[in-house]
Amino acid sequence: MLNAAAVSNIRIQNASPAFGGSGEDEQTQYVYWTTYRDGDWTLRIAATEQGLCRIRFPNERPDELAAWTGAHWPGAALVESAEALRPYMEPLAAYFQGDGTPFGLPLDVRGTPLQLEVWEALRLIPYGSAWTYAELASVLGRPLAARPVGAAVGANPLPIVLPCHRVIGKDGSLTGYLGGLEAKTRLLRLEGIPFREERGWRKT
Repeated sequence: MLNAAAVSNIRIQNASPAFGGSGEDEQTQYVYWTTYRDGDWTLRIAATEQGLCRIRFPNERPDELAAWTGAHWPGAALVESAEALRPYMEPLAAYFQGDGTPFGLPLDVRGTPLQLEVWEALRLIPYGSAWTYAELASVLGRPLAARPVGAAVGANPLPIVLPCHRVIGKDGSLTGYLGGLEAKTRLLRLEGIPFREERGWRKT
């Protein structure tokens, strides 16, 4: 859990619409995607020419990526290309092998100002640690906005890379997760993060 005394020492910079990627005035012509497999787990990952833009879990609809691309990059062609996604697959492979090094990937994400602020703040949660929604809201200087912050967490387009799985309920429960609670459990166990359903969890 987050040490509450550290909250006042953290300041979030205003996130750009693409976290350092494309600007709103640039035209994205292609969104590349491929399949990433880790054991029995199959993910779909996608990127523009500016950076990684989407990670899809196995439980999402097959047509979801095309619909999502059309909504965020109207007119862009969705192209399958393992080669284009290779720079992003290698850090994912390292993560699933237990490497806790923070992702240093170029990202291209679009959202509301609050969503961008929340998604950027997710990067502050260290590997192997968990914050509650209330703690995340406090870090953002919005202590009374845990619910809107939670909704923004749930809309995160880049789970794992922007580690929303590290946000849990104040009682240690998993609450919801875009990829389903089985996926959240898998990621928490990979990082050794305790939660209420795990034996030995203790409320702090």
